[in-house]
Amino acid sequence: MPTAYVGSSLDFRPRICIVGYKQLSRLVHSVIKEYEQRAEIEVIDEVFDAAMKAAKRREKEKCTDVFISAGANASILQATLSTPVTTIKVGGYDILLALLKARDQSDRIGLVTYLETVPELDAVKALLKLEIDQRAYRSADEARDCCMSLMAAGYNVIVGSSVVVELAEQHGLRGILTYSAQATRQAIETAIERAHIARLEAIKYEQLDSVLRHLQEAVVAVDEHERITAINPAMEKILGISHARAIGRKLSAISADASLRETLDLGTSEFAVVTDIGKRTYIANKVPVHSRSVMTGAVMTLQDASAIQHAETNLRSEKRQGQPSAKYHFQQIIGHGARLKIAKRTALQYARTSSTVLITGDSGTGKELFAQAIHNASDRRTGPFIALNCAAFPEQLLESELFGYEEGAFTGSKKGGKSGLFEAAHTGTVFLDEIGDMPISLQTRLLRVLQEKEVMRVGSAHPIPVDVRVIAATHHDLPERIEQHLFRRDLYYRLNILLLRLPSLRDHAEDIPELSLRLLQGYLERFGAPVDAGQILDPLNAALCAYHWPGNVRELENIVERLAVFSIEGDGLYRQNDEFLAENFPEIFYDSAKPRRLPRQYSKEKIREALEHANGNRLRAAQSLGMSRTTFWRRARSLGL
Repeated sequence: MPTAYVGSSLDFRPRICIVGYKQLSRLVHSVIKEYEQRAEIEVIDEVFDAAMKAAKRREKEKCTDVFISAGANASILQATLSTPVTTIKVGGYDILLALLKARDQSDRIGLVTYLETVPELDAVKALLKLEIDQRAYRSADEARDCCMSLMAAGYNVIVGSSVVVELAEQHGLRGILTYSAQATRQAIETAIERAHIARLEAIKYEQLDSVLRHLQEAVVAVDEHERITAINPAMEKILGISHARAIGRKLSAISADASLRETLDLGTSEFAVVTDIGKRTYIANKVPVHSRSVMTGAVMTLQDASAIQHAETNLRSEKRQGQPSAKYHFQQIIGHGARLKIAKRTALQYARTSSTVLITGDSGTGKELFAQAIHNASDRRTGPFIALNCAAFPEQLLESELFGYEEGAFTGSKKGGKSGLFEAAHTGTVFLDEIGDMPISLQTRLLRVLQEKEVMRVGSAHPIPVDVRVIAATHHDLPERIEQHLFRRDLYYRLNILLLRLPSLRDHAEDIPELSLRLLQGYLERFGAPVDAGQILDPLNAALCAYHWPGNVRELENIVERLAVFSIEGDGLYRQNDEFLAENFPEIFYDSAKPRRLPRQYSKEKIREALEHANGNRLRAAQSLGMSRTTFWRRARSLGL
């Protein structure tokens, strides 16, 4: 019964060409009438080179869907043609029938087979009561030699292929064909089946080709012999070949640089930069294709490297618009004191690597500011900067924020789950402030992130690779926390790769006047106060520099903002009296209940007297009153001196 097919192959009648010699042709003609309704069958009486030329001509004219042949002919055609070739196979039963037929002629029989003899006959020839001499051939000349040798040995009946039978009969011997009608029918059935499958595959390729022709990236597909089966216009342009000329040719023959031979040999994928194709640089992705665990070919895509770089730049730019970022840079860190300069120089050196940084220092010394500056000076500046205070969250919430969670991981978890900060900071930096306050249970998970470069969401068993730099900060003495069993020793050594110690404000007090001035100018601009920041600070700088600043820069910011608030009306704080300063800025002028010396508002007589004693030298006069030269000059000018 004919096989049923779907789609456009229902009305398809395969075009089959059977290539053989006279004896085989006669056998074929005896059965082909059975297939008149199912296939168009053509028979060619040729062997070896003549058969190959005839078959190639029909392939070029595209008038054959499947070839059928036998023995040496089939091997030659399979090695030469891209069109499917079905072999008429000779089974043991076929040979047995041929031998029994030959026994009617003689009990001494020569058997000539293609490529190799049949060892199993040696065990049964006694049962057949036959003397069988076996020979094998690979070419027409060898087949002739086999026949001549058997004839010289007195054998007058030879069993073999169509070519062997023809040679035997040319020398007056009796030739018996090994092929049977049943084997021929089986070959035709197989050919029809292959033709229909090829038809269905052709329809699929047409659909695939339609898709490929609309892709911007260049694509080429090859079969297991590296013959091109599909190619799109983008790849045609790169390789400099038309679709019609490319199909069926070996890819490596068109371009050695674009070869997929190694992919087929190794069966592994490859992602590489290729610079030798079309005088441009491409990103090549080579992938083997498997069907039912058997490799059937390979596919290569080429993308212009410059286009990828451009797209990546645009993507990063768009991503940065909505991603957490660091806003501070090293030039915004104010101060020229020796200890601060050392810290800035060290941090700038750390920015050149992606190693983990541990920042230590009192609260308010600017640990996050330095972390942001390190990120912005590093190669990760285009990636996200995400900061998290480890002391600000309860343990369960901190865990889900850091590592994320899968859907259903806990009551109230978000549908679809949520990515954690490590995933969100991929290719960027995570700043973990107050790391010394992280719960011990989470310290173990953080250690895995640092060691394995992967994160495991809460409720998940699948690790997610992440590329992040970790900058941690603490005001705690971590070795002491380790002794108290509050911090893991192994995590400490993982964090303490690049250590950055930030000085307290009192340790670089020389920077206080400049830092205060910058801060006050900013607040005054924000409040819209038309006051000179220097006029406000000059009378207070001595007291500000003498204060021990337990809250460091954060406390200084608070004091300066308070100064700005009292200056909104334009009176200027420097006009206020000592009682006002002591009342509103007690931390500056009182230390442990011990009063500090308040800045004095010298009278006109005191300033004139100081000038007289200094013989008009304003610098010496200012020094005698404990004032800066600028403050003395302003005070003297306001008094008309």
